Amino acid sequence: MVSQKVISLLEDKINVVQKEGGESLYLVGPITLPVNLEGETKTFKWYSWLNCETMAGEFCSQGKMDAEKIIKRLSSSNLAEMQQSSVLVYGDFQDSLDALIRMHSICHTGDIFGSKRCDCGYQLKTSMKMISSHGSGAIFYLANHEGRGIGLFSKAMAYILQEEGLDTVEANLELGFVDDSRSYEDAIDVLKFLRDKPVTLISNNPKKYNALKEAGLNIAGRMPLWGDVSEFNEKYLETKVVRSGHIRGEIFNEQ
Repeated sequence: MVSQKVISLLEDKINVVQKEGGESLYLVGPITLPVNLEGETKTFKWYSWLNCETMAGEFCSQGKMDAEKIIKRLSSSNLAEMQQSSVLVYGDFQDSLDALIRMHSICHTGDIFGSKRCDCGYQLKTSMKMISSHGSGAIFYLANHEGRGIGLFSKAMAYILQEEGLDTVEANLELGFVDDSRSYEDAIDVLKFLRDKPVTLISNNPKKYNALKEAGLNIAGRMPLWGDVSEFNEKYLETKVVRSGHIRGEIFNEQ
């Protein structure tokens, strides 16, 4: 039996984000999240989202939210065996005139362990600092994007192939994957729910910019995020440019 106190505490923190085709996302938050950025505490607001069909039981097709039913199904939905994405929001993200956003693909090795084989950890921390300095923005942390969408176990095997001389793209292709299978669909729906004013994308990847633009987002431009180049990731970064079309250090603004 879920207590009314628990229901009342959570029901105002759970929203339903409508997707095209009648499906829905549950978005829980905002939750205050003080973050240590190089010794200085910056306060963000944190949300996490979940595809309704991931929950045990069928009760989300109409996009209705029932906090009691959600809570009752948490323990039987085995969510710990799955990955959920989230978004870290800073400042008055809803109403500020301009905001920065970063669509950040999860990188277990770079973000958590600080691996120098890639630039992901650097990009995550730097984008957080860029957003806090700017005054408004959001980082979408996309949990099903590991290894450009191939998953952590497959990424480990791709790393073995890379140690034998293959580049990032070649390794993914040799394992039977496409170069990049990432989808931004759910993140775009959450972004549209949180903000309808212009945003500037922090990214070196024009394909990512174009994907958001084609989805109808109000994109004002793109801001580069290049750095932390070392002997360990030079080939990785060069592959991003030569094979995947990434751009070094150019700011692009919509006219």
